[in-house]
Amino acid sequence: MNSSPLINVEVVYATAAKQKLLTVKVPAGSTAQTAIEKSGILAEFPEIDLSTQKIGIFAKAVKLDTVLREKDRVEIYRPLIADPKEVRRQRAAEGKVMKKGGGEA
Repeated sequence: MNSSPLINVEVVYATAAKQKLLTVKVPAGSTAQTAIEKSGILAEFPEIDLSTQKIGIFAKAVKLDTVLREKDRVEIYRPLIADPKEVRRQRAAEGKVMKKGGGEA
């Protein structure tokens, strides 16, 4: 008999074209990395590189060795295409101003 009860967790990943949410049962005390590997999502999205990509649980950044709880959702984040701070600097350099509201200045 299995000494460790199983818990249900979700593993999610999304690209611009495709989103995937997988439910997986893992032994209590399992880590986020275990759930990711057991879900099979790495085979479906070979571009995922856990050594560089960040992960989170319900939008809170965590490490791969974080122990999961029942109904946690492990999210694998894609790298940013553009640094938001750099985009703002470029807009400022070009003299473009972001305005609040929709009225005339």
